[in-house]
Order: sequence, then structure tokens, then C-alpha cells
Amino acid sequence: MNDVLKRTNRTLHVSLEENSYDIHIKAGILQQVAEYIKPIFKGTRIAVAADSNVTPLYAAKLKAILEAAGYIVKLISFPAGEKSKNLQTVEMLYDAFLTPHPFAVTRSDLIIALGGGVTGDMVGFAAATLLRGVPYVQIPTTLLSQVDSSVGGKVAVDLKQGKNLAGVFYQPKTVLIDPDTLNTLPDRVFFDGMGEVIKYGYIADETLYEIINGCSNRSQLMAQMEEIIYRSVDIKRDIVERDEKDTGERMVLNFGHTFGHGYEKLGNYERFMHGEAVCCGMEHALRLGEAQGITAPGYAKQLREMLDRFGLPYQPNDIDRNELYAALAHDKKGSGENITVIFITELGHYTMKKMPKAELRAMDEALCREENRCE
Repeated sequence: MNDVLKRTNRTLHVSLEENSYDIHIKAGILQQVAEYIKPIFKGTRIAVAADSNVTPLYAAKLKAILEAAGYIVKLISFPAGEKSKNLQTVEMLYDAFLTPHPFAVTRSDLIIALGGGVTGDMVGFAAATLLRGVPYVQIPTTLLSQVDSSVGGKVAVDLKQGKNLAGVFYQPKTVLIDPDTLNTLPDRVFFDGMGEVIKYGYIADETLYEIINGCSNRSQLMAQMEEIIYRSVDIKRDIVERDEKDTGERMVLNFGHTFGHGYEKLGNYERFMHGEAVCCGMEHALRLGEAQGITAPGYAKQLREMLDRFGLPYQPNDIDRNELYAALAHDKKGSGENITVIFITELGHYTMKKMPKAELRAMDEALCREENRCE
């Protein structure tokens, strides 16, 4: 990826042949949404789905803006939170989409996923599978969804065995990112998104890492948010174009997720938000990489110092390690008895190591004993 970015251009094009689309990053874009919908959708009916947190903040405003532009709009709301990201809620969405009032969704209509990562993943999954595919648009309203989950076409729901285990690849028609929506986020949700931003700095962009590392609070981050979002999304766009279906290079986007998804599951999707769990997973991977001589010394300490400044967690010592390894058995990056782990070699550079899950566990247990963290 080029280190020098076009700072005056806040539109990125994801080139995937017939699945290509644009990502627009602009403060206040929510007020101009109809201008961006018209070029990619020639119909008149739009279903907007949002969770119970976002609905009172933005859904009614979006409906009014779209109706003023001549669209017929259906609003659908569902309970907020990772606990809702399941097949039962998807079935509820199907019912709502197909209810006749004010219209039953057809393949000639459009679905908008308005909200955070749970909304984008689940509503995208519903759009992909309803009537064998209804076109949809992502309007992410959290930092995590703006820099990560809204881009790349991965849509999924959780199963009892683990996170995002039922899903498909289904690209949106466009992604509209409005940094102004971050102003309504609680601090915890805002900084949760920083987990994914920090990840991009480690895997691909030393300059992004330095921007983040030069900030110590939310207002300093917000002052540079368009640049932070642009750099993060451009990294993901670049990788997705080369590996749309996550069979090779795209796996690097899972840095911190191997252990992170395990922490998330063991916390019953309540103790840790996704980005928080990724922070724990990145710190875990850095310590493991340092112990193996793969990662440059001191990186885990530097990450801990950054996470402390932002109030983000790491090293959840009360997690049952046997349960953690059991959760890894269902990791999507696994293949049979093997699993692909992403290690950072130095800032902006990485290596992917495919290894037996038993070997990963043995490495981790050796580290645990070395650090006197095991009982």
C-alpha cells in the first residue's frame, strides 16, 4: 500500500469487477444521503434497519431526508447489542422486510444498514439471504464499523459455538461514512473502535500508528478523525481488492482476532466489546511473538501503554485457559487441526504462520509459565 495518501480525496473505490463500489467519507454526509443513493439505485422503495440505540438518533432523520427526495421508506428496529446478532433476530428481520406495510421488500428495492458493526453484519447477512439477495448500503455510525466491518462484504451472525460462524461474502452497493455520527457515541463505544484502528497501524501503516500514539484523549483523536478513518479504510480496501474471499492476504486483518474472538465468547459477548477483545488479542499475540523471537522486543509494552491511555483492556487473567483453547477450535481461520496466526515482525510489517492448534497451545502455555501467569 502507498504510504502517501491523497488527503484531498475522501472517496475510495473498491475494485472487485461486478462487485465494485465506492466508499465516501465526509462529515455531514448523512444529510446528503439521497445524492449518493441515486447513482447506485434506480428504484423508489428503501427499507432502513437500525438497532434500538441508533433508531432514535438517526433513523427518523434519515427517513425524512429520503422521503423528501421522493423515496418510500420502511423503518425496522431491533434490540441493540451483540446478543441480538443471531439467526432468531435475522428471522425477525425477514418478517419485517416482507410485511406488506408500507411495502414488502423485493429484489428491486434497497436495504440500508444504519448503525454499528452488529447492524452492518446482521442486516447485510439478511439482505444477502433474503430472496437470494437484495441490494444494500452500509451507513456505519460507530468508529469500529466505519473503519472495519462496513467495508469488504463480510456479513454474518453468531452461533452458540462462536462469533460470525454463519455468514457469506456480499458486497454493498456503497458505503457512506459520516464522522459526525461519532459525536453521539459513549466513550466506551468510541474507544472500542480504536482497537481496530490500532490494528491497522501495526499491520500496515507506521504513520497511522504514530498519529494514534501522539494522541492521549478523544478530542485529540477526533481532530484527526477523517485522516484516521481514511487511512484505515484504505488499508482494508487495498487488501480486500487482492483477496476478496479471505483465503490468503486478507487474513492479516485478523491480527488480534485469534485470541480476541475467544475472549469475546468467554465473556459471553457482554464483558468485552469486539474492539476491546481485539486489544486483548493483539497484546496476547505480541507477547507470544516476542517470546518466539518473531516480534521485535518491546512492542507488547508499547501497546499496553497506549491502551492504558485510552482506557482499553488487555491481559484478562481470570479467563479459563482451557475454555479459551476450546473457543479457538471453532476459529474461522482454522483448517482442521491447523490455525493461521498473524504475528507482527516490526511496526507496519507482519508474518502469517500456519501451525497445528496443539502447537499454538503449547507455545502459549510455555509463555504463561514463563510469565508466572499460570496456576
